[in-house]
Amino acid sequence: MEYHDREWGVPEFDGERLFAKLLLDGFQAGLSWLTILKKRDGYYRAFDGLNPSKVARYDDARVRELLLDSRIVRNRLKVEAAIRNSRAYLDLRERGVDFAGLLWGFVDGKTMLNRWRDLREIPAETVESAAMSRALREAGFRFVGPTICYAFMQAVGMVNDHLIHCFRHAELVEAAGARQPGSN
Repeated sequence: MEYHDREWGVPEFDGERLFAKLLLDGFQAGLSWLTILKKRDGYYRAFDGLNPSKVARYDDARVRELLLDSRIVRNRLKVEAAIRNSRAYLDLRERGVDFAGLLWGFVDGKTMLNRWRDLREIPAETVESAAMSRALREAGFRFVGPTICYAFMQAVGMVNDHLIHCFRHAELVEAAGARQPGSN
């Protein structure tokens, strides 16, 4: 509840914070968000603050250590993807790509305002999340499918998917200057 009321859907524009949240969404694949949320602090501790410069240097020995760490969900593919994604992030940065600008570009730099009345209306993925997924995969990222990307977009405020009767919907519209999908 606290996560919903304070964090979920709040626009984030810092590239490294966006990267960390994308990693956490990748860890969530196939699991409930609550599972990762309960282990979030553990992920930050186990993965050096989710700092891409540090994670990118992890070797096989570090992977083995992480797979024994009860603070995280111990999945080899996800741990290895976090390392690979850190390297891809650094590669983008080295090439002069602004990670925040890249990601926010899929919503033209502004929060997309949705007006859902019922949870069943909220899509699992969108054209924008599919495009983000393709771009990230082409850049070398893994565990960034369209559904993961859409959950990420919701979490970092690229879309406002709070139901219209939720108090956070109006608060975030006001705070972000959100736009209607398809508007300029």
